[in-house]
Amino acid sequence: MTNSKIVRWGIIGCGAVTEIKSGPAYQNTDGFKVVAVMRRNMDKAIDYARRHNISKHYSNADDLIADTDIDAVYIATPPDSHKSYALKAAKAGKPCCIEKPMAPCYTDSLEIYNAFEKKNIPLFIAYYRRSLPRFNKIKHWLDEGTIGEVRHIQWHLSKPPNQLDLSGTYNWRTDARIALGGYFDDLASHGLDLFIYFLGDIEIAKGIASNQMGLYSAKDAIVGSWMHKCGVTGDGSWNFGCYQREDKVEILGSAGKITFSIFNEEPIILLNSQGEEKLEIPNPRHIQEFHVLNIKEHLKGDKKHPSLGRSGLHTSWVMDKILGLH
Repeated sequence: MTNSKIVRWGIIGCGAVTEIKSGPAYQNTDGFKVVAVMRRNMDKAIDYARRHNISKHYSNADDLIADTDIDAVYIATPPDSHKSYALKAAKAGKPCCIEKPMAPCYTDSLEIYNAFEKKNIPLFIAYYRRSLPRFNKIKHWLDEGTIGEVRHIQWHLSKPPNQLDLSGTYNWRTDARIALGGYFDDLASHGLDLFIYFLGDIEIAKGIASNQMGLYSAKDAIVGSWMHKCGVTGDGSWNFGCYQREDKVEILGSAGKITFSIFNEEPIILLNSQGEEKLEIPNPRHIQEFHVLNIKEHLKGDKKHPSLGRSGLHTSWVMDKILGLH
């Protein structure tokens, strides 16, 4: 793709995540244009296209992928359909961004990765935290050695069951056939991928996963431990039946520590011999803004995107290891 070319996008799955988080980011990025959306419910596809001023709408993903007016595809559907749509996009020779997690399991993620690698087509995974300024400030602190040698990283995430969980109403996020880890797949993938971005690939990972509440088929209580190839150790606990919501990460070093939240816009805190530095760095309204801008820069050849198929594949491997899938 040349620097002057307008990249025309088609979105498969125009649900809630695309309303504010991602869809407008593609529409507002100079050099990008969303020309079509697809949803199996045609009425909802038409409504979305009308509200967002998009010219085409489909109820069949095959038709969108085959559309010659579409250069690239963004897949924003539940994880169990990612592989099917991604393989079709790869066959059509179109660059693709897939919502996280890349797929429900490592095996499916590997099949997607290989399909794009074989054709040398760009593949992006929507781990957009790698592109957010608040987390890149933390990466800068780490790269600058502000806490000395990093020794350990730990994360605890918990929340109480919501009304949907308690009601027994169907929710694909907690359906083990779609996401065995339930909210772990949906939420913990963001943090684990970010830790890999900060500290490099993980060499060893293991965990325990159980269903404590019995409210749905997916796992609701997971603990994990791992070691990065650089020697830094890590541990995490994710429980979705606790009394209150908590989200706290600590990176411990030989000369200080960094504290932050993955999902809350709380200050990021650096503590070392120089004292305490506390920074508030808000996220953009369309939280995938910088992620999408980096896609543009990658397609132009100006810079490498921080969240490509290979890193998404590695995160998928780590998730499987913690869940005990292989």
